[in-house]
Amino acid sequence: MDQKPIDAILFDLDNTLIRTAYAGRVAIEKTSDLLRKTPGLDDVIIGHINEKFKQKLQRETFDPASSHGTIDEVRVDHWEQSIREAAGSCTRSLASQCYNLWKSSRLELLSLSPEIRALLQDLRTTYKLLLLTNGESQTQREKIAATMCEGFFDAVVVGGDYPEQKPALSIFSHCFAVLGTEAKRCVIVGDSLDTDIQGGFDAGLRATVWIKNAGATQDMCAAKPDYTISTVLDLPGILEQIHTTDLM
Repeated sequence: MDQKPIDAILFDLDNTLIRTAYAGRVAIEKTSDLLRKTPGLDDVIIGHINEKFKQKLQRETFDPASSHGTIDEVRVDHWEQSIREAAGSCTRSLASQCYNLWKSSRLELLSLSPEIRALLQDLRTTYKLLLLTNGESQTQREKIAATMCEGFFDAVVVGGDYPEQKPALSIFSHCFAVLGTEAKRCVIVGDSLDTDIQGGFDAGLRATVWIKNAGATQDMCAAKPDYTISTVLDLPGILEQIHTTDLM
């Protein structure tokens, strides 16, 4: 009988280890305060601007190899277009101010809590840990630098650096190679059913653990996680269940 059924854990970053959604909401509020100082912009118009910006972020596609600008320039464009669409006009200067405030405010709020730091330190005494995050490379690496989390992992894989991101099998296969292990000895922990859980299932991982954040729902068509927890701090109990099950 295999006495160590799991030897590696793959962690998502956003809304799994750090509160990206919360930081984004606060950053939008601070940007709204800036916009309120602009003549002609009331709370209704500002609300429309914010919604348009968030929609553009969600639909964003950025390929540094084919783009004529940086991700920063693209997101300044998002703000400029959003303000123009909602208010009729916008200067490039105002759009740049909005972007810089939104970006800096969000990064300032991103951190690993002391409890999560302690968890990762403890887990690393037993398992190999890998951070696997989707997203544009510069943006994700800025988050990693802001949270100073790289030192808690044996490896960091940013989806934007590769041809395919989660849930593609190719990026999971790369992770297994980096860790020197195989899928059946890995667990993935993440908040996205579509990328983390579906990807882990397709790659044949030993188990998938879903972080069900407040307000999240499980669509009938979505991948079904092996385990569901409300915070990553509950992970040790799940790992114990997996070990107990495999040793029976």
